[in-house]
Amino acid sequence: MPGRVEGYLCLSLAMTLVGSTVIASKIIAAALPPLTATALRLAVALPIFLALMRLTGTAWPKSEGRDRILLLVQAAAGSVGYTAFLIIGLKWTSATEAGIVIGTLPVVAAAVSVLILGERPARSLLLAVALAGAGVLLITFRPEGGGGSLAGNLLVVGAVLCESLFILLSKRLRTAVSPLALSTAMTALGLAVAIVPAALEQPWTAPLTGASLGAVFYYALVPTVAGFLLWYRGLSRVSGTEASLFTAVAPISAVLSAAVFLGEPVGPREIIGIALVVAAIAGSALSLPPRKRRE
Repeated sequence: MPGRVEGYLCLSLAMTLVGSTVIASKIIAAALPPLTATALRLAVALPIFLALMRLTGTAWPKSEGRDRILLLVQAAAGSVGYTAFLIIGLKWTSATEAGIVIGTLPVVAAAVSVLILGERPARSLLLAVALAGAGVLLITFRPEGGGGSLAGNLLVVGAVLCESLFILLSKRLRTAVSPLALSTAMTALGLAVAIVPAALEQPWTAPLTGASLGAVFYYALVPTVAGFLLWYRGLSRVSGTEASLFTAVAPISAVLSAAVFLGEPVGPREIIGIALVVAAIAGSALSLPPRKRRE
């Protein structure tokens, strides 16, 4: 499979898993403190990553001072910040409202790739991002409104910004790191950042439920382990701006997950919006110069 096509597939699958975190976070928010849930999911995921590194003979990433700081910021933003902000926000806003806010991820990620990574994307790629954004807005915007709050939605905005930094900052690393090693580092550093604040939440007083623990374990095993590996494998094969386009898959996944697990309807708006996003991704791939498409 050509490298760029494989990258597109990995990014799409990774963002599908990210979309499902809205449902998991809604369940978690009803029972567990946010940083406790974050630390728990990372504690569950870390031994799996370490075992995979041992089985595959993957070396621990070697990094210098600047790269270490980037890795720490990335872990604090994505491994901890995204999860914590999303869980707290979903205490005060609905899953639908959260989906609306997460729908801004393609535009925010594209802005990060331009402003922080210094990329200068082609006009066709920017048009594809705009088309994907239009599809997302069509899916998530409902004139009748939802059951959200300003405070809750602003917290989800914080989650979106954290996710944008998380998915793109590895492009600034000076030393190449394998997807498995990078995923393990993100999990270990995130756990180190979260564990002390989680203890301050006094998690032993939380009313644990089977549903909340099941949601944490799902979050740890699927979006964290599988999602990290898929995202970093895909990111190593495309530019940051291209990768930002695929974040449009996340809110689509959230809408479909809500339909399956929460019984929310999927109508013509959702179908047209999904078609726009698929068209944007396909158009981006077809607009690449022939030399790049053979990579």
